Amino acid sequence: MSKLLIVGTVAFDAIESPFGKTDKILGGAATYIGLSASNFSVPMAIVSVVGDDFPKKDIQMLKDRNIDVSSLEIVQDGKTFFWSGRYHNDMNSRDTLETQLNVLENFTPVVPQNFKNAEVVMLGNLHPLVQLSVIKQMEVRPKLIVLDTMNFWMDVALDDLKKTIAEVDVITINDEEARQLSGEYSLVKAARVIAKMGPKYVVIKKGEHGAFLFYKEQVFFAPALPLEEVFDPTGAGDTFAGGFTGYLANVDDYSFESMKKAIIHGSNLASFCVEKFGTERMQELTKTEINQRLRQFKELTQFEIELA
Repeated sequence: MSKLLIVGTVAFDAIESPFGKTDKILGGAATYIGLSASNFSVPMAIVSVVGDDFPKKDIQMLKDRNIDVSSLEIVQDGKTFFWSGRYHNDMNSRDTLETQLNVLENFTPVVPQNFKNAEVVMLGNLHPLVQLSVIKQMEVRPKLIVLDTMNFWMDVALDDLKKTIAEVDVITINDEEARQLSGEYSLVKAARVIAKMGPKYVVIKKGEHGAFLFYKEQVFFAPALPLEEVFDPTGAGDTFAGGFTGYLANVDDYSFESMKKAIIHGSNLASFCVEKFGTERMQELTKTEINQRLRQFKELTQFEIELA
């Protein structure tokens, strides 16, 4: 079992979808990643920042999931990062209604001393130079560094992003972002271009259509479980990343075969996240539910066929 270091946002979200709307609720990439990874009982810490308006009950909830929050900086008289968005009827596209960086604007992550030797580092979506600063704080090269990013950084900080990508082992992005970063429409070609930037593994997420894992000339695909209702896709990609890194830290095996299983675990946990608004579903999730749905994934993809 390995230590998992998570760097990203702990935030407030306000969400509108065809199924309803919320006021300010708990959100943020690091929150979703941590809640998802906590299902694997690995030692983990979150490095992030909030204002003193952040509820103590939410900090306690993270502690109760055995997540080290000693490096969750609380800025006195500061306001927590806030994002508001509205999803379209297809639940895949959305409009950002409001973004308030607040304390995130001047955030400089500080890796706790007892996690500077973490074997797995999950870099949630932040400015690429902030992500790079975390890598430079590690005392030894982690066994696995996973990077999540988005098209915004490709628009405004592409050179910095490429510097950071060159230092990581795995990049996780969606299909639209992969096409923008690579300049290729074919995801196979896109993955090949991105791999040349540095990462050994390229994970391309396709939302309700599953996820691809590319390694050298090998490709693995994990479907998304068909769901009757999707209430809120917010955090699904981060939940996927938490399941992915949580599983790998738990087994301490970073081979292609292990990555394939990690993709399934990530997809499985992400399928729960979308069933309720915000983090609600992830907070109430049980091991029994997780295992039952894993069996559904297995049945969805398992078949026998005779080859002539």
